[in-house]
Amino acid sequence: MANKAPFKTTFEATEVIRPIFTGGAVALENGARILATTLGDDAVLTDIKTGKHITTVEGDGELISTLTLTPSGSHLIICSRSLSMRIYSLKTSNDSIEPRLIRTLKPHTTPVVVLAVDRTSTLLATGGTDGSIKVWDINGGYVTHTFRGPSVLVSALHFFELAAGSTNAPETEALKEKKKRKSKGTAEDDGDEIPSTARFRLASGSQDGKVRIWDLHKRSVVANLDSHVSDVQGLDYSPAQNTLVTAGRDKTIRWWDTKSWKVRKVIPCFELVEAVGFIGDGQVTYTAGSNGCLRLWATDTGRELTKEQAPRPETEAFVGAVYRPELPFVVCIQVDHTLSLYKIPSEAHESSQIPPPEPFRRISGTHDDIIDLRYLLPDHSAMALATNSEDIRIVSVTEPKPGVETLVSSEYFGQDIALLKGHDDIIISLDVDWSGHWVATGAKDNTAKLWRVDPANNSYTCWATFPGHAESVGAVALPRSRPVEGSKAHASPLSHPPAFLITGSSDQTVKKWEVPKEPQQGAKSTIRAAYTRKAHDKDINAIDIDQQSRLFASASQDKTVKIWSIEEGEVQGILRGHRRGVWSVSFAPPGTPVLQGEQGSVAGKGVVLTGSGDKTVKLWNLTDYTCLRTFEGHSNTVLKVVWLNIPPNEERGKKPILCASAGGDGLVKVWDINSGENECTLDNHEDRVWALAVHPETNMIVSGSGDSTVSFWKDTSSETQVASNEAALKRIEQEQELENYEYVGAYREAITMALQLNHPRKLQSLFERVVNSKTPDAGSLSGLKAVDEVLASLSDEQLFLLLLRLRDWNTNARTAPMAQRILWTLVKSYPASRLSSLSVKGARGQKSLKEVLNALKVYTERHYKRMEELVEESYLVEYTLQEMDSLAPSLSNMNLVENGDVDVIM
Repeated sequence: MANKAPFKTTFEATEVIRPIFTGGAVALENGARILATTLGDDAVLTDIKTGKHITTVEGDGELISTLTLTPSGSHLIICSRSLSMRIYSLKTSNDSIEPRLIRTLKPHTTPVVVLAVDRTSTLLATGGTDGSIKVWDINGGYVTHTFRGPSVLVSALHFFELAAGSTNAPETEALKEKKKRKSKGTAEDDGDEIPSTARFRLASGSQDGKVRIWDLHKRSVVANLDSHVSDVQGLDYSPAQNTLVTAGRDKTIRWWDTKSWKVRKVIPCFELVEAVGFIGDGQVTYTAGSNGCLRLWATDTGRELTKEQAPRPETEAFVGAVYRPELPFVVCIQVDHTLSLYKIPSEAHESSQIPPPEPFRRISGTHDDIIDLRYLLPDHSAMALATNSEDIRIVSVTEPKPGVETLVSSEYFGQDIALLKGHDDIIISLDVDWSGHWVATGAKDNTAKLWRVDPANNSYTCWATFPGHAESVGAVALPRSRPVEGSKAHASPLSHPPAFLITGSSDQTVKKWEVPKEPQQGAKSTIRAAYTRKAHDKDINAIDIDQQSRLFASASQDKTVKIWSIEEGEVQGILRGHRRGVWSVSFAPPGTPVLQGEQGSVAGKGVVLTGSGDKTVKLWNLTDYTCLRTFEGHSNTVLKVVWLNIPPNEERGKKPILCASAGGDGLVKVWDINSGENECTLDNHEDRVWALAVHPETNMIVSGSGDSTVSFWKDTSSETQVASNEAALKRIEQEQELENYEYVGAYREAITMALQLNHPRKLQSLFERVVNSKTPDAGSLSGLKAVDEVLASLSDEQLFLLLLRLRDWNTNARTAPMAQRILWTLVKSYPASRLSSLSVKGARGQKSLKEVLNALKVYTERHYKRMEELVEESYLVEYTLQEMDSLAPSLSNMNLVENGDVDVIM
């Protein structure tokens, strides 16, 4: 019976909420599946329907200046500050998309800032900062047109095809003149009198406010539209209306008649317009600009269809918009890197006034620094994120499953659900009560707020504001104790807010606030603190309340943690021992058993964990306020500590009691409370980890970092234990099988099994028996044809492993003959190209293969040299013996005297 493998704590990152957009270009294809966004010098492809990350296209080290997708989604074009343009083909297979680089070009001598693709996905226009415009064949990779205008940055490009009969008078006269000239030509020329490209146009807008219409057939400008006085940011064409619309940062929208290229309408819109376009058949025009509002206009009259909208905050201003005629929504890009999706009202042109459109979905391009996070709601299906901004972002953390209802309806994991807006400065602390419906926040605007979260009714309201601190509120805490089951507070938590709130501030004070039973009405009804205490000599970083709501702990930059009674607000004890400021404190959860400290077992009032800038985590006894154990392992400040779920009584014998800590080194470490050992280290972040949370049921650890990512770590300890036991049992069975094969002389199966189990000593023994066999097979390279067949059918991994073993055996003179025989068999069985191009796993890869082959070569040459020297010496011995035979007399001619004292020459 196999011994059970020791229990090992393991966690695996199953989900990651990662940034997809940090400013720049955004592109969408007609199928509304692929969303391409700029992430620094990389491009990210996301499935906009499911929110799934498709792939990341690595950049060339320079920031991306612009990118675009072809309407068909067949190609991705990326331009960067390095002056290069890379064209990728997007191959779809099994719900995945694989980008393949097909060519790299240098389109301009200056950076490309704007791209446009025609509706057939074959032509690409590039506009540079020097004012030049080039048209490219995407599939061929060559330039078809070059247009040179004034040396002014090109800010907008748009391909379009004039509707039949809309060619203007000057162009018609030119075509007639061309006809007359061509009539004198051959019949073959007559067939090309009206080419298919005669109506293809390219509109360009520049930073000087000029709009130029380029004829792709004539390769020249056919119209100069001088009307704007600032950057032209948007262009679009409607064949149904024979209209071109332009808008820019001069705060005007202009509609042009494409027959005469005269202005039909000029409308001031009193905001910097960043995007403009036609919706549907062109009867409605949309604009997006610096006010942060999507506005709809009647194309014929220029009247605004949407009701007047108040300007949004600066962070919500639009810097661009993406719309495809086949799609029912517009994607607007905000200054804070949020992508807002707006549904297009049906039959909007028939309405006299329509209400201001509201986004039906928000996609956060980046969450910035994740300062704090907490699970929300009783089923823990949502999460609140404090993201270095004035708002709390609420995201879904469950995958939609058929037949399973959650309190939050979402289409994918990580979907933005709501924003809690109300603070005037960055939110730096966050806490949630037992029910998950009440959220407390503290911010740099010196206030704390209590929020009521009710996603079932789409209600996210501020219940009360708590002003009074003189500086930033760096710590907030809500009571953890559950109401009695059957009580009204337990049955209806939304109607019963928490009883009180504790806050700590940089003004070195802690305050207790009584939460009002009814929502606060207006700014006049100011709430006063129940008590205020001067708590520490420096900033207060963290506050935690115990499970019975009798005590709370405050951690400060003055290197101490103080334990307070909640009722009286009096200090019960002080924890001293850290050498730097204390960043986090956490009371032990209910049901914590007796713990083993360095001085013995601990029982009584309980224990508390702290994390400090001195890179340590400490466990403290609340009976005498002494340090029980110090956990060392982080290489930077410990910013957060949490307790993991206490295992049930029946599993405490094999499962340890654990806590987790997050540090400025970007690592999350899981510790065994009783032994003080580091059970495992979780590494998936590139910046300091500010926030940790633990799922109360599944023990999943959630970590939030300054790199804008949120990692979800699944507890895989049980699965690992089962897998370890199964692997150990399987190995024992395989080793027994190997012994059986060896016993019966089944060398073929035995060698295969020894290679699979990586048993070098057993493999050596088997090869020696084969090579030294007294009855070798005729024509066999190694000695047995069955072994030849095995050696000739090895995988790359097995072949490399065998070469490693041969390298070791070849260094020993005793085992070198066997190693040489097997090496000879391999060389005869495989071409040199196979041996030199093995796919080797690992970071060193081909370098390690080269070293192995080089070592085999060096020792083989040494063995051959030794053999040659032995052969040469054998010639000398043979010559000496021959000479001795010629000098010695023949024994037949000698008279030997029996029993005589006669010398015999030998």
